[in-house]
Amino acid sequence: MSVVRRALPADAEEVLRLRQVMIDAVFASGSSFAWHGESLPTLRARLGETDGDFVAFVVDHPERPGALASLVAGTIDYRIGKPGDPHGMVGFVFSVATDPGARRRGYARACMTTLLAWFRERGARRVQLTASPEAEPLYVSLGFRPKPDPLLELTL
Repeated sequence: MSVVRRALPADAEEVLRLRQVMIDAVFASGSSFAWHGESLPTLRARLGETDGDFVAFVVDHPERPGALASLVAGTIDYRIGKPGDPHGMVGFVFSVATDPGARRRGYARACMTTLLAWFRERGARRVQLTASPEAEPLYVSLGFRPKPDPLLELTL
C-alpha cells in the first residue's frame, strides 16, 4: 500500500520536478525549467500553510531516497452557490504526476483518493479537473464524468 502524505516545504523542488513531468506530457512545452527558480519561494510558502485553500499530497519514491514518486495538488475555490451546491465550494485538481520510473503502481490513485477526502472535509461538493487522454480512465474510475470542453467533474 502506498503511503500518501501531505507535501512539506522541503518537498518543493521535487514537487516542481513532477509538475514539469506533467507539463511536458500534457502541453509539450519544450521542457523549459527557467520558471522553477522564480516559482520555488511561493511554492515553499504555500506548502507550509496547513489551513489554506491549497494542498499537495505525495508518495515518496521507493527506490530513490529524497525523491517523490507521485504528486497531486489541488485548491478549493468559492463560487456563489447554485441549486444543488448552495455553499459554492468547488475543488480543482491539477498537477497530477507520477515519476516515469514509478508508474502503474497505484500512486496517483492513492494521492487522488486522499485529495478527494481533503475536499470533502472542507465542504467541497464538486471537483473539477482537466485530463489528458492517457489519464482520463483513472479519473472516470474515480467517478468523474465528462463535461463540455476538456473539463471533468465529480459530484461528491
